[in-house]
Amino acid sequence: MAAGQWYCCVDDELEAMRVRARAAVHAHNTLTPHIRGPIAPVLAALFAHAGEGAIVEAPFHCPYGVNISLGRNVFLNAFCCILDTAPVTIGEGTMIGPGAHVYCAEHATDPAERAAGLEIARPVTIGRNVWIGGRAVILAGVTIGDDAIVGAGAVVTRDVAAGATVLGNPARPLAR
Repeated sequence: MAAGQWYCCVDDELEAMRVRARAAVHAHNTLTPHIRGPIAPVLAALFAHAGEGAIVEAPFHCPYGVNISLGRNVFLNAFCCILDTAPVTIGEGTMIGPGAHVYCAEHATDPAERAAGLEIARPVTIGRNVWIGGRAVILAGVTIGDDAIVGAGAVVTRDVAAGATVLGNPARPLAR
């Protein structure tokens, strides 16, 4: 998985990592806000990095957590889901709307390979001061440049240039 090669997701070591992440996510999602704080300590400890001032609203989901890096003052609204089979880096000051999803895994297209759990993980990089609207979906391998805007409900299948605004499915630059 970490090597960026095809791997089988039906694996005891990966399952142990998912069990640890489920416990951290559950703790984050079930603590009262005044006890949880901006990010439950057990979830923050699971992340590769959680910058000062980062906030993860509940509920939140991730299968591993160890591949997630949040910059300073990142805000993830409720119902965000980051499938972090590869590194997910979110830059300083970025705001991600409710129900937005980030997917790093791509499954095999061959039905037998897919049934056997074959997949590949591609990193996602989201720059500084990006605004991602609610229910947007960011697909595997995508990079979103600094100061970009992704409209609500957009499905981002390819890189987004710095300062660009993209909308739709698939996401396309806003004509100005």
